[in-house]
Amino acid sequence: MKLQVHSIHFDADSKLISFIQKKLDKLETFYDRMVDGEVFLRLNNEGIENKTVEIKVRVPGNQLFAIEKAKSFEAATDLAADALRMQLKKFKNKVNNRT
Repeated sequence: MKLQVHSIHFDADSKLISFIQKKLDKLETFYDRMVDGEVFLRLNNEGIENKTVEIKVRVPGNQLFAIEKAKSFEAATDLAADALRMQLKKFKNKVNNRT
């Protein structure tokens, strides 16, 4: 899947970007018609869980979105990928039931 990663007010490490790419590539096992994705990495100034990951995935006719906060970008990516996995399963069932 074609993925754009935007790190807001900092430069993301290439290891982090490749980790995110691998995580989101695994989502294609649940629904293989994803068009592209966009990831926003943001540092917050509030508390311990100060890393925010927002992921938008476009599928034909719809857009799925997940936002998660955690202590690290990797943990937030895991949580957001799990949320998207659930959304993709629901979306796939909806599409399959429509036909």
